[in-house]
Amino acid sequence: MIVVAGALIADARLLVAQRNRPPELAGLWELPGGKVAQGETDAQGLARELHEELGVAVTVGKRLGEDVPLSDTVTLRAYRVSTDDAPHAHDHHAVRWVSAAELDDLPWVPADRAWLAELKAALAQSR
Repeated sequence: MIVVAGALIADARLLVAQRNRPPELAGLWELPGGKVAQGETDAQGLARELHEELGVAVTVGKRLGEDVPLSDTVTLRAYRVSTDDAPHAHDHHAVRWVSAAELDDLPWVPADRAWLAELKAALAQSR
């Protein structure tokens, strides 16, 4: 199974979402996204998940970083995304925009930490 995450970058800031479940991840920050359904491409699944979670229509861009294995059967994959819509936390406790300088200080879900270097580089390029 593929789980996709979206790196939404605007004005040299990254949108991060604070999980409200499961209990062991509640309060931690992540790139929003979710599971790709059978018959969907990564881009279709990510666009659907971000619409459900944030209420935004997105354009899915290039891959960001390497795949992160979550288990023997689940792989996490990130993509750059863009939107003209204002995101809202429909499925998270909160969403917020952060700068590259704030990335290391966030309490991240463990899997998303794998992309910190790529996220910093993407934020630097967006200036």
